[in-house]
Amino acid sequence: MCGSYHAVMAILVDESRWWFKEHHWCHMVSDTSFDELHAFAESMQIPMRAFHGDHYDVPAHLRDAVLERGAVVVTSRELVTRLVSAGLRMTAAQRRAYKHDADADHGSADSVSERGQ
Repeated sequence: MCGSYHAVMAILVDESRWWFKEHHWCHMVSDTSFDELHAFAESMQIPMRAFHGDHYDVPAHLRDAVLERGAVVVTSRELVTRLVSAGLRMTAAQRRAYKHDADADHGSADSVSERGQ
């Protein structure tokens, strides 16, 4: 992975329990800001297309690398609680609209898992 992420961070990752396209996935969020989340994702070479309005979907095989870079493991419930407390949580409808708009603006290219990351 390229880049370096040295700022004090509150990047949170839940368990890899979401199954989609023959891969397990986890969620990655910040309980501080989207700027922090995007900077961390960029440092891990996780593409913007993995962002779903308030979180990134991260394939399980990248989870260990994310944790090695300083992300903190929390339960899915804790992840959502901290996202809500920070005022960064979107409703499901808002996330769907965000992803729809992002796909329309940029095309829906191959997913992270399809690129072999």
